[in-house]
Amino acid sequence: MEEGCSRIRRRVSVRKRNRPSLASTSAIPSAAQLQSRDEQEEKEEEMVARSRRRKTVGVQPVEHNDSEEDMFGGYDSFTENSFLAQVDDLEQKYIQLSEQRKHATDFATEDFCSESIKNKLSVTTVSNFTEYKSDEHTENQTEHEDVPVEPGTDVLYDLPSSQVLYFENLQNSSNDLGDQLTEKRDGSSSFPNTVNEELSHNCIKQQQQNDGSSSKVRSNSDTSRRKSIKDHLKSAMTGNAKAQTPIFSRSKQLKETLLSEEINVAKKTIESSSDDLGPFYSLPSKVRDLYVQFKGIEKLYEWQHTCLTLSSVQERKNLIYSLPTSGGKTLVAEILMLQELLCRRKDVLMILPYVAIVQEKISGLSSFAIELGFFVEEYAGSKGRFPPIKRREKKSLYIATIEKAHSLVNSLIETGRIDSLGLVVVDELHMIGEGSRGAILEMTLAKILYTSKTTQIIGMSATLNNVEDLQQFLQAEYYTSQFRPVELKEYLKINDTIYEVDSKADSGMTFSRLLNYKYSDTLKKMDPDRLVALVTEVIPNYSCLVFCPSKKNCENVAEMICKFLSKEYLKQREKEKCELIKNLRNMSSGNLCPVLKRTIPFGVAYHHSGLTNDERRLLEEAYSTGTLCLFTCTSTLAAGVNLPARRVILRAPYVAKEFLKRNQYKQMIGRAGRAGIDTIGESILILQEKDKQQVLELISRPLENCYSCLVQEFTKGIQTLFLSLIGLKIATNLDDIYHFMNGTFFAVQQNTLLKEKSLWEITVESLGYLTEKGLLQKYTVLSEEELQYNFRITKLGRASFKGTIDLAYCDILYRDLKKGLEGLVLESLLHLIYLTTPYDLVSQCDPDWMIYFRQFSQLSPAEQNVAALLGVSESFIGKKASGQAIRKKVDKDIVNRLYLSFVLYALLKETNIWSVSEKFNMSRGYIQNLLMGAASFSSCVLHFCEELEEFWVYRALLVELTKKLTYCVKAELIPLMEVTGVLEGRAKQLYNAGYKSLMHLANANPEVLIRTIDHLSRRQAKQIVSSAKMLLHEKAEALQEEVEELLRLPSDLPDVEASSSEKA
Repeated sequence: MEEGCSRIRRRVSVRKRNRPSLASTSAIPSAAQLQSRDEQEEKEEEMVARSRRRKTVGVQPVEHNDSEEDMFGGYDSFTENSFLAQVDDLEQKYIQLSEQRKHATDFATEDFCSESIKNKLSVTTVSNFTEYKSDEHTENQTEHEDVPVEPGTDVLYDLPSSQVLYFENLQNSSNDLGDQLTEKRDGSSSFPNTVNEELSHNCIKQQQQNDGSSSKVRSNSDTSRRKSIKDHLKSAMTGNAKAQTPIFSRSKQLKETLLSEEINVAKKTIESSSDDLGPFYSLPSKVRDLYVQFKGIEKLYEWQHTCLTLSSVQERKNLIYSLPTSGGKTLVAEILMLQELLCRRKDVLMILPYVAIVQEKISGLSSFAIELGFFVEEYAGSKGRFPPIKRREKKSLYIATIEKAHSLVNSLIETGRIDSLGLVVVDELHMIGEGSRGAILEMTLAKILYTSKTTQIIGMSATLNNVEDLQQFLQAEYYTSQFRPVELKEYLKINDTIYEVDSKADSGMTFSRLLNYKYSDTLKKMDPDRLVALVTEVIPNYSCLVFCPSKKNCENVAEMICKFLSKEYLKQREKEKCELIKNLRNMSSGNLCPVLKRTIPFGVAYHHSGLTNDERRLLEEAYSTGTLCLFTCTSTLAAGVNLPARRVILRAPYVAKEFLKRNQYKQMIGRAGRAGIDTIGESILILQEKDKQQVLELISRPLENCYSCLVQEFTKGIQTLFLSLIGLKIATNLDDIYHFMNGTFFAVQQNTLLKEKSLWEITVESLGYLTEKGLLQKYTVLSEEELQYNFRITKLGRASFKGTIDLAYCDILYRDLKKGLEGLVLESLLHLIYLTTPYDLVSQCDPDWMIYFRQFSQLSPAEQNVAALLGVSESFIGKKASGQAIRKKVDKDIVNRLYLSFVLYALLKETNIWSVSEKFNMSRGYIQNLLMGAASFSSCVLHFCEELEEFWVYRALLVELTKKLTYCVKAELIPLMEVTGVLEGRAKQLYNAGYKSLMHLANANPEVLIRTIDHLSRRQAKQIVSSAKMLLHEKAEALQEEVEELLRLPSDLPDVEASSSEKA
């Protein structure tokens, strides 16, 4: 028996040495140690292979059998001499010992337990593997390799690891019988600790469960209730035969460990004053490899290297840098963000102007996040958590729109976590001068500067002029370069003559060439600007963008060009174009825009805000891959996603009816020239003789200055700022608020912007207005024999600030919600939808009264009751539709808002944007923008109601409504649409292909996705999988943090002993 057990013990030892453990990944072996260990393992594997061959000599192959009875082969033998019989014998001895222990504590019994059972049933583990010491390893290797293996006697040869664990637990149970005496004598109870250190995570869990059950068995003296070890073993072996053995990738674990060590080294490097920046700008070499793998970037431009090695960047000073469009600004920002996340272990906020760009950036960085171990979180539209989850291990990269970034910063200040934000990156910094959005951006940056001295701010833009003002505001260094990866040549076209822009020439331009294209009389009438001639010089071999003044003009120009293109264009990528049309139909429930139906076969399409997000995404993908070669588009494309072209044509020097600005012109022509594809980029501005002088001034003058909009945007600017300052307790008295104002961008420019009033007067006036409106309360405090004016925020003020409600509408919203409580109609969603329809879209609404009357007459009694509560009657709508005079006064804003509510209500009921578009005679893009605006405003109203106890009833209702408005799809598609970049059409494709949950997508194979999903590129497939993995990890981490928070001992827990001693 002892001899047999010895063989068993040694065999399992050899097998366990090949299993990596948690402990083994915690240290990093040197190259020599790794090599030594590999050689030893090769010898062991060769020895095991020889023993297997000896064991299988003369054995017939066993047929596959699914029944449980024969699945163990020779192991399932219960004869007297079998191993399990011997185990049973030991079990009986153990039971007897247990009974004897109740009556005597004799040393002979203790010796029997600790020595006999240990010797007969011990399964040794090799702790030396985790130490990586070659001398100890060699010693153990010799000990194991000297054991001869005989066929048929090695019963644990292929035993699963859980069975090995079972024997170890049995030994632990045996040792526990004499724990107290053994600890005093030789410390043998340390054995279980060794096991715990060496086993993998899953095995440790099983061990803890088994240890718990063992202690219960020992406490029970009724031996008849004890289950036989034979039954335990057979049951466990049955389960293991069915279960898959977990696969441990040692190479993967080593890579992760090495990456962790590289990050530690990089962290030390970045904190030191050394000029040595390591393998890749103070980042692990893996980051460089990932840029090659994911983006094909093998080498940085010279300006990028210079910028990253600036002393101001190394010293973490604030920085503004400006380069032409397509110069590679974003890559510098990404490297700085990765330094902050990985080396300095701080969170990062990236502020982008539009939702589409936020989603594009999240898709691009999710792969990096998965590989490097940080989170990417979306803050756009109605998405985003306030305050964000506080993570102890992995750090977060927040990618946000301007509005959501402001809310995020507010929540971090309120919870005292603003210092956790190590870096803020602002793309398109020039937007600080653009209306209410610029005011919000200025407030955000001013709060960060005032409340955190450790947060670095990086701003970038292609169109900055008065940089000195921005430098003073942000206390920043400045770097600029005129680098472009592709040379850009600017041209002007007047009639049939093309001139090149030349700053050295007296007139600002020089003659280049005449257009050489044969025009028929019909073509001349239809194409007076010779657009067909200009685009056919480029397409279909190269791409081209034609910027048009209006949306309607985009569609007309696309159709006109296609009428005069030869049929040869139809043959270019014919299959891909057919596939694109098919996908556009599928994503729109069988609908297709008639204009796109006619233009796509020629490789031409229009691009403007009238398209749905799904349509826009598909067309952009087709353009990027070369399926489409020409876009006719509005100026919004220049500021949106990156779609470069060989030639950019400006149809006229106007945007709508306004003459082009220098900034807009630079952004548009900046799309010309694709790095890595084109050697040159061209821009052609078409103009008439009457506009010649204005255009020459346009191309020669400097960029427009950007000015603060903080005071100009009264309710969205300075008033909102003061309300949040007092609500967050950043500044609560007049002097502190004035001091804060002196640190704003507005204060830097006050000499230019303020003509009649001083900054102090504006501050006092704004605080007075907020007090009158009931948002603030003013009170006086006597300090140092002086009266000081202090302010506190009211409940309504706090609700407005928390909900980020425009202060022009906060009292109206409160009144509407209050009135709604008197008779809230919950039989349908119409009443709730009305309460969450954005106020700022109402003024733009011009109802079609006939459609309004038709929709009104189809309302159910409950829905008509909603209209009656609002004061809108059917007779009023009928009279408006028939053009009759109306004597009764009705609030126009309420009527218009109810009309928009009808549109949203129809959309939620039908979830088909095409049918709603036809029903209300509105563009698809407008309806989708209305839906997105309503989802965002619904989220704001929810936060508003959370601060006011009287509106408790709205809270649960608005959570569900916000979700419905955000996704506006069937419930089963919502989990898929949580993944960044997956819109309704793509979600339907994925769902129909069997990917029905976030887990399905996170574990999907991109190659399989490409084959299964139509019109899905490899890059998109990888981005979808990466984004899904990121979201899944984020949710899992959040749950884990929540569990740990629940189980954590409260820091303010009263000390029972201390309190009792105090009483005594």
